Amino acid sequence: MTDQNNDTRYRRQIILPGFGDKAQQQLLNVRVLVIGAGGLGCPALQYLVAAGVGTIGIVDDDIVSLSNLHRQVLYSVNDIGLSKVIVAEKVLKALNPETNIISYNERLTVDNALLIIKSFDIVLDGTDNFATRYLVNDACVLLGKSLVYAAISRYEGQVAVFNVKTKENERAVNYRDLFPTIPEEGIVQNCAEAGVLGVLAGIIGSMQANEAIKLISGIGKPLIGSIINYNSLTNELHEFCITPHTDAEMMMPKNEAAFKQTDYFSACVKDENNLIISKDIFEKFRLLNDVLIIDVREKNELPPITEFNHLQIPLSELQRSIPDIPADIIICICQTGKRSGVAAQLLFDTFGNTKKIHSLTGGILAWKER
Repeated sequence: MTDQNNDTRYRRQIILPGFGDKAQQQLLNVRVLVIGAGGLGCPALQYLVAAGVGTIGIVDDDIVSLSNLHRQVLYSVNDIGLSKVIVAEKVLKALNPETNIISYNERLTVDNALLIIKSFDIVLDGTDNFATRYLVNDACVLLGKSLVYAAISRYEGQVAVFNVKTKENERAVNYRDLFPTIPEEGIVQNCAEAGVLGVLAGIIGSMQANEAIKLISGIGKPLIGSIINYNSLTNELHEFCITPHTDAEMMMPKNEAAFKQTDYFSACVKDENNLIISKDIFEKFRLLNDVLIIDVREKNELPPITEFNHLQIPLSELQRSIPDIPADIIICICQTGKRSGVAAQLLFDTFGNTKKIHSLTGGILAWKER
């Protein structure tokens, strides 16, 4: 694209007081990673690409479903069943062919997070679960990357900028200064359980893009050391200061090795009945005769399991109707250990101590790594 076309494309923001050609060039030179191409990621991606960010990374292993479409505006009914990052890349390239888009059609884990994040300047967290939020936060702290955080539920959303130092703070605040430890599954409902107003995702995702643009260009006052909460029903906007929490540093992995040994997903699973088992115990159990292994992932999820016999019952089906299972020992598995922990608790609530019920920690991804 010619300089004349670029000047036309970005003219409305270049002429803004305090912006100019310098800020536009800074956008062109920056590398921004958006983790999650869902309700928050879709609007954030659109506005960052439209603004002229030079390189955008997108991380998501999910596929488009009908339930996404009321808030994830990059997709259409024709995209149902397709990879989100592949569809998003196509749509965004049509919006601005000059943006370099790097797609990661994979789930972010302790094994790949540091490698992916380290090549970007700023990270936007558009995830929808606590485990990944803590994983992203800790990786950004270890790598010294600025993090633009957001979350939505029902009619409210929040936005903050983490890991950017201010003169007042001895260290940059991060997500753990708000919530030092990972809450158990079920304490706070996600969007699938609590619901969410579709337009709210657009509002909060656009706020994320705005914070990123302010950080990159140096204009305005980014939400460094503070968090805003927005209520879409009342249009009330409240801003709160965040100060370093004494427990935050204690809960952080201290280095890359400690980070890779942290099981973020199992930490979210409620395990009052000692249902979670290690990979080593799973190896012993799966060789026994009276053991049924249930894969609770959706039927199109990768990687496939070919190493041992198993039954596939997606968690969504298991929650609707638990079948009669004759086996005395049941082991639930999934991608990372999160859904299998929920499934194991469902089965325990049904069968109690009449059967031995377990969930594989770390999921099939960790087991295959082993």
